[in-house]
Amino acid sequence: MKIKFVLTFLLFTLVGFGQNINSYKAVIIPLKYDFLKSDNQYRLATLTKLNLQKAGFVAFYSNEDIPSEYKDRCSLLTVDVKKESGFLMTKLAVVFNDCFGKLVYQSEMGKSKLKEYEAAYSEALNDAFRSINALNYKYDTNLLPTQQVTQAIPVAAVSSPVSSTPTVVLNSTTTTSELLYAQATPTGFQLVDASPKVIFKLNKTSSPTFFTASKGSVHGVFIQKDNEWFFEYYENEKLVSEKVAVKF
Repeated sequence: MKIKFVLTFLLFTLVGFGQNINSYKAVIIPLKYDFLKSDNQYRLATLTKLNLQKAGFVAFYSNEDIPSEYKDRCSLLTVDVKKESGFLMTKLAVVFNDCFGKLVYQSEMGKSKLKEYEAAYSEALNDAFRSINALNYKYDTNLLPTQQVTQAIPVAAVSSPVSSTPTVVLNSTTTTSELLYAQATPTGFQLVDASPKVIFKLNKTSSPTFFTASKGSVHGVFIQKDNEWFFEYYENEKLVSEKVAVKF
């Protein structure tokens, strides 16, 4: 009797989080923080990068072409700047999160009493970086930022008379040859072509190698297998796997 398996989702178990800031190789800087209205407003992204480099970090903007030696997302931190309400005072804190969005370090609150926005934000951000400079950051290759165990589990098995390890057989596989580029969004990434046109929208999960995804009206999952990315979805009850060339 043939054994048929219905693959509807993948569950991932993640074990271990490193919280030593010296275990991270570099930092990614978004162009826009939540309290700002436009990219690099008041030159805060620029100022963040300058301060990070002064503190010893390798830093990249989120839209930069990152060298291959930094392609492991979980070896990188993402920096954010948070604004706290204050009477007649600007207060900013610098936050470092890992690839799972987990807090690794938050600076002391930087403060400024200047009234002009650009001057106040600059002074407060520089003040916040005093505590970061005091960390004396130095990347340590002996430290691992994340130890991860990933297990894929099929949700349902239909008509299985004997106990065996299921094998998922894809009904069809296609390849998208055009290289796409990942742009960070609040919930994950959007993948664009050279024009640039948005081709895929990805939403983060607890695993950096697994996203829920949509391509126009088609919904599925975006997963990494053997260092390659695939968009998988069902079409007429058949599982389709589309290999995608993408640069994160």
